[in-house]
Amino acid sequence: MQITSLFCGDPVRPSLLLLGITGTTMFVSMWIHNTPCTVMMMPVATGILQRFPRGEASSTSSASDAREVQRFSKAVVLGVVYASAIGGMATLTGTGVNIILVGMWSTYFPEQPPITFSSWMSFGLPMALVLFVALWATLCLLYCSKNTGRALSAYLDRSHLRRELSLLGPMAFAEKMVLAVFGGLIVLWMTRSLTDDIPGWGSLFHGEVGDGTVTIMMATLLFIIPSGKNDGEKLMDWAKCRRLQWNIILLLGAGFAIADGFKASGLTDILSEGLGFLRGAPALAIAPVACVFSGAITEFTSDDATATLVLPLLAELAKSIGVHPLLLMVPGAVGAQLSYLLPTGSPGNVVGFSTGYISIKDMMIAGMPLKVVGIAALTILLPTLGSVVFGMDQKL
Repeated sequence: MQITSLFCGDPVRPSLLLLGITGTTMFVSMWIHNTPCTVMMMPVATGILQRFPRGEASSTSSASDAREVQRFSKAVVLGVVYASAIGGMATLTGTGVNIILVGMWSTYFPEQPPITFSSWMSFGLPMALVLFVALWATLCLLYCSKNTGRALSAYLDRSHLRRELSLLGPMAFAEKMVLAVFGGLIVLWMTRSLTDDIPGWGSLFHGEVGDGTVTIMMATLLFIIPSGKNDGEKLMDWAKCRRLQWNIILLLGAGFAIADGFKASGLTDILSEGLGFLRGAPALAIAPVACVFSGAITEFTSDDATATLVLPLLAELAKSIGVHPLLLMVPGAVGAQLSYLLPTGSPGNVVGFSTGYISIKDMMIAGMPLKVVGIAALTILLPTLGSVVFGMDQKL
């Protein structure tokens, strides 16, 4: 609410308001799974939209304003859905697809340096920023006109948001402690492994600790630090922990098992023959083909399921055509996250679609430019920035 208030002027500037809502959503999604982020941020967005009328007005002037408000409402819902997906691309914790990629990379190529939190963020964050700018520009061009600000000003201004913000009150002790623990976790993630010259704190333990070790340690602190509300109450207890989405963890583990099954059964060898034409193709052609292949499948099934099916295939294909596996696996993972066209692409799409503000047509109109920009950005960034970050110029 504070961020939205900062971007809401008098009179209302729709483009800045969209920037505040989508920017906040993207930042939150970088640190938690994109589906819970969408579930958390959608009520915030729809709470703002509830100030606007849903039906058509009778007079010509009012009807025109109502149409502008309805168009802007579509932009807000689409912005939350897509910004959540884009933010999840930036870090390993943002989406299950990135975790699946890391797990399969270590499973298929255990002798290679692992993909760390900092290394993925060095590549994923620039990708996410390019897509975020494209998202904001697309929504402004499609849904904001010179009359939108005037239409919104009748229902929303900064004083309304400030009044609601004051009702929230100051941050409680528990909120401050959770923020401190989470901030410490991010710092430890990003500093465990830095560069060859500056190895990071992980070198103190001779490389025996990983990002998961840090996560467990900081999560344990939540069971120790008091909440400050009731005597003996901690920030986290097992009753609350049991309500977490453990099905996501089971899905990721099942993905690794399916990957081993693909490899052991020889199915990957059969499927990779269909993409054998990539043998000898330049990197600028290999990356977009793999991304388009994964991006087409992900529109009809969840992004995690797509990554589970596609990444083993791309790993084996990379071996058969003699290219660095990440030249195919990273585009496969990124393509699986470009599920912008249909509600079936991801649970976050379903959350947005269920609000009733958007239709499949709206998703396709706004999502197609984002999908094209994502493929183009990957084509440019992977052979350049990705080659440096992941060491793809080195022989396996």
